[in-house]
Amino acid sequence: MLRVMVHPQHCDVWYWIIPFAAGRSSIGVVAPPELLQRHAGSAEQRLRQLVGEEPGFARLLAAAEWDTPVREIAGYSANVRSMHGPGFALLGNAAEFLDPVFSSGVTVAMRSASVAADLADRQLAGAPVDWQRDFEQALRTGIDCFRAYVNAWYDGRFQNIVFHKRQPADVRRMICSILAGYAWDLSNPFVADPVRRLDVLAQLCAA
Repeated sequence: MLRVMVHPQHCDVWYWIIPFAAGRSSIGVVAPPELLQRHAGSAEQRLRQLVGEEPGFARLLAAAEWDTPVREIAGYSANVRSMHGPGFALLGNAAEFLDPVFSSGVTVAMRSASVAADLADRQLAGAPVDWQRDFEQALRTGIDCFRAYVNAWYDGRFQNIVFHKRQPADVRRMICSILAGYAWDLSNPFVADPVRRLDVLAQLCAA
């Protein structure tokens, strides 16, 4: 089972561990460059230091064998001027890559492919198609919803919501629905107005 952990002092630093077969796992950390620069040594040494700063992660990996070179990548989001044009439509991460904290990539890829396939079929059949409205604007509804949660995660607002001791069942259900991929369900008020509702909820949880 995928596990995500948060640094005990830095809310914008998070870890993942993904188990594979035969006892192997993928592990990693996402952190601001300025924080990474405070840790001396190689990429592996810095990763080990950061792992040691999260007690649960440190215990879990106490006897781990580090047998794979540690790699780094800078920058984790990107977008384009247009998601479509004459003869093409960009799908999934090719059009919009968000931070992977909520694993939205597969959801966006499947949604964009489904919408593009339907529009292409209609266009090839001679029907009028508005790619700007029915493809790009429609996709950005869900992408912008995911982005609101990614931004709130890194500034600490969403973490206050996730870790709050009293969570109304209906609110929890609506938020879990988004993270499960239903980011285009406009009947969900946290999809229809994600930024404002997250702000209000975060203020209530902080209080």
